[in-house]
Amino acid sequence: MPQVEPEVLHAFEMMWGLYPGPVLLIHKSREIMAVNQAAATLGLPAGILCHSLYPSDTPCPGCMANKALKQGQGVRRPAWSERQGQFMDGFWIPVSGEPELYVHFGNDLTDLVRPELKSAGNG
Repeated sequence: MPQVEPEVLHAFEMMWGLYPGPVLLIHKSREIMAVNQAAATLGLPAGILCHSLYPSDTPCPGCMANKALKQGQGVRRPAWSERQGQFMDGFWIPVSGEPELYVHFGNDLTDLVRPELKSAGNG
C-alpha cells in the first residue's frame, strides 16, 4: 500500500480542501490517497482505486495520468462524459517533488458548451 507523507496530505488539504468540485490525490497505482471536502460530501472515499468508482478493473479509457506523470506536467482533457451527461474539463496534475502522485479533478462546463456539441456527444 502506497504511503504519503503527512506534509503532502496537509498541503493537499490546504490547496484543494475548499475547492467547490471534487478533487482527488491519487498514487500512480490509481489508489486514491486523499479527497477534498466536495469529494467527501459525494461519498468518494480515500483508499480505493479511482477507476473502481465507474466501476472498472482498469483505468478509464480517457485517463491522462500516465502521460502527466511521464511528462512531469499537468495535462488537460476536455470531453463529453456520456456517463455523467456533462461536458467535463479534466485535469491530471503531477505533485511537485512527488513523482508517484498526481491531483485529478474535472470541471463541469456543460452550461458553457454549444448545444450542437452536447447533442453530438463529443468534445
